[in-house]
Amino acid sequence: MPADIMFVVVKIWTDKGMRKLKFHNVFFINGTAYAGKSTMVKLLAEKYDGIACEENYHDSMLPGLDSREFPCLTYTRDLQDWHDFVRRTPDEYEAWVNGVSKECEIVELQILDKLDATDKPVFVDTNISLETLREVSNYDHVLIMLADPEVSVKRFFERPDREKQFLYRLMMEEPEPERALQNFRQCLERINSPAIYDEFLHSGFRVILRDDSRSIEETLALVEREFGLQR
Repeated sequence: MPADIMFVVVKIWTDKGMRKLKFHNVFFINGTAYAGKSTMVKLLAEKYDGIACEENYHDSMLPGLDSREFPCLTYTRDLQDWHDFVRRTPDEYEAWVNGVSKECEIVELQILDKLDATDKPVFVDTNISLETLREVSNYDHVLIMLADPEVSVKRFFERPDREKQFLYRLMMEEPEPERALQNFRQCLERINSPAIYDEFLHSGFRVILRDDSRSIEETLALVEREFGLQR
């Protein structure tokens, strides 16, 4: 979609109230990092011949976003020196993450409005807020998956993800690598706080807690049961 047309659509949605949407063919998984959200989204889409919207699926829209309307989403797109990313304070990092979530909501809802019209079920690892999910989705189409808040901090660099290893290398290049690493851990702690965990836990939606003794297949079966999916 050309950028000028896309922004007309986004502006119309914003002005007219995007929360009036109601999705019927979309299954949302929200929650904390390292809870298995994207893994479940991928497996569900494969099993039910659906569409997988995995973590950061909205990135496909980034090239056309206007930095004046989406300053947080376009921050990394337009960043000149990535060392600035890891040098931010916990306050700055938290404010950016919260801004990204709000801007993602606009972009995600636009994408999902089109996908919901297809005949395929859509499975989403989402950034859409709990408040908005209550308005745009049915209760049985939303699932919360949670991992202990400390897991996201302690295991952040354990994954071989290219992005995470890139950030780690940046911190090791800082004049004081250990200080840079500690600062970034504090940033992660801020956005993976017990308060945020509790908000998800008591959201009123169905919840699955991470259990390392449970296999992926067993977790998938739980997710299917909570969504009422059978095959």
